[in-house]
Amino acid sequence: MIHKTGERPLPQQVRAATFDTRRRGLDPAQVYAYLDRLADEMERLRRELTTATTEAERIRQALRQWQSRQSVGRHADTTHHREAR
Repeated sequence: MIHKTGERPLPQQVRAATFDTRRRGLDPAQVYAYLDRLADEMERLRRELTTATTEAERIRQALRQWQSRQSVGRHADTTHHREAR
C-alpha cells in the first residue's frame, strides 16, 4: 500500500501498510516495528490536537462571554454618565 499524495494517513493505515519483498531488502520486522511506533506517535498527536482544539474553543467561548459582559457594562456606564449630566 502506498500513501496517496494530499491525503492524511491514519494510524491504522500506517499499521496496515504492506510492502513488496525484494531480494536483499529491508528487515520486515524492523520496518513494521518502526511503522508501529510511527502510528503510536500519530495517535498521540491526534489526541493532543483534539485536546488543544477543545481547549481553544472553550477559551473562545469564555472570551465571547467576557466581551459581552464588558459591552453591557460599558453601555450601562455610558447611559449612567449621560443621565448624570
